[in-house]
Amino acid sequence: MSAFDVDLFVIGGGSGGVRAARVAASYGAKVMLAEEYRLGGTCVIRGCVPKKLMVYASRFPDEFADAAGYGWSVPQASFDWTTLIANKDREIARLEGLYRATLENAGVVIAKVRAVIEDAHTVRLATGERVRARFILVAVGAYPTLEPRIPGGEHGITSNEVFDLARQPERILVVGGGYIAVEFAGIFAGLGSAVTLLHRGDKLLRGFDDDVRVALAEAYAKRGVTLALQRTLSGLERRPDGALDAVLSDGETLIVDQVLVATGRRPNTAGLGLDKAGLAVDEVGAIPVDGYSRTLTPSVYAVGDVTNRANLTPIAIREGHAFADTVFGGKPTMVDHELIPTAVFSTPEIGVIGHTEAAARALCGEIDVYKAQFRALKATLSGRDERVLMKVIVEKATDKVVGVHIMGPSAGEMIQLVGIAVMMGATKADFDRTVAVHPTAAEELVTMRVPVPQTA
Repeated sequence: MSAFDVDLFVIGGGSGGVRAARVAASYGAKVMLAEEYRLGGTCVIRGCVPKKLMVYASRFPDEFADAAGYGWSVPQASFDWTTLIANKDREIARLEGLYRATLENAGVVIAKVRAVIEDAHTVRLATGERVRARFILVAVGAYPTLEPRIPGGEHGITSNEVFDLARQPERILVVGGGYIAVEFAGIFAGLGSAVTLLHRGDKLLRGFDDDVRVALAEAYAKRGVTLALQRTLSGLERRPDGALDAVLSDGETLIVDQVLVATGRRPNTAGLGLDKAGLAVDEVGAIPVDGYSRTLTPSVYAVGDVTNRANLTPIAIREGHAFADTVFGGKPTMVDHELIPTAVFSTPEIGVIGHTEAAARALCGEIDVYKAQFRALKATLSGRDERVLMKVIVEKATDKVVGVHIMGPSAGEMIQLVGIAVMMGATKADFDRTVAVHPTAAEELVTMRVPVPQTA
């Protein structure tokens, strides 16, 4: 009789944990998974999926504006927040059911309770049950923080709570300059809220190409988003009417209905019992792992945001699959974290892969930069000033495309396909000999022939 109850115990039912459990089970492993909240994790329940649905909702004003230019008579539109939230909730419940069915059909046993580690091979459920496992996979993700701590900070909300607001705020302050802050600022602006985006830096989206950062700020200003850069939030105070006084670092006070704090996330490792398996976390609470997602304790692995490598849902899925292939499939697999296509679902949308111009200059030596900026064709008849930015960065010595940066409609869709070419090592010559699809915005990627002049 085996000394273990299961071959694999997965703690966390998000994207990475679910993929690992399902694939491991397909290899014949006996798998149990514990999730204390809802299957699907941050992405499905309170992240990528509901956020994208809200992004779609926020873009309809542009569609209405364009329709008139194309001869359609569009009656005065109105928006109902409660309808959007109810329909969003119904879709999320459907997706959660699919996740559950997928696991159950694969033979995975699901425990809807919290689980913590007792030793390198033992997991204890909140019910008191103990499960012995050959391997333990930690896939508990990360949580949004209300940091830095300020007086009255408890009055702010995070990206967890924003999906379930009973009412749409007429005035909202969004704190942060990363993906989440930028995306929600665009969502609320599109839905008609008065939005202020507060960021301590001088540009949004740190780590992105400077041309993209500048172009997004200009686009947001045109859309009515008030940018409060190089300032921070000093304190919050609730007013008698329920509104909030938001005091900024320069002394200015904004009166708003909600404050969304999107300044960062931390690995969800507190109270997990990692120390009992001989594991320590790093300074931000992440679990150190090697290229195969293995911790210093051979029987314990970790994937996804809890490792703080590349905190994106597709990466967690890829890491979970690679773990199962490695441990149960006899196919040792490491995930490449170097070239990752990614999108920011702002409006206008952003899609990128590879180096920024600054990074390419530092890492590749001489480079050529190809750039095009133009008005989106669809917006021409309506008169909307929607701009598109395309930028391709090429290493001169090899002619290899080392970076592609797109801002404009369907940028996320485009970068997924361009990402294949860049991953394969495509050169600028490969781009050039690809026939353009006309008329599209994407054709600019293969028709740019002259690099922009380089400044000294």
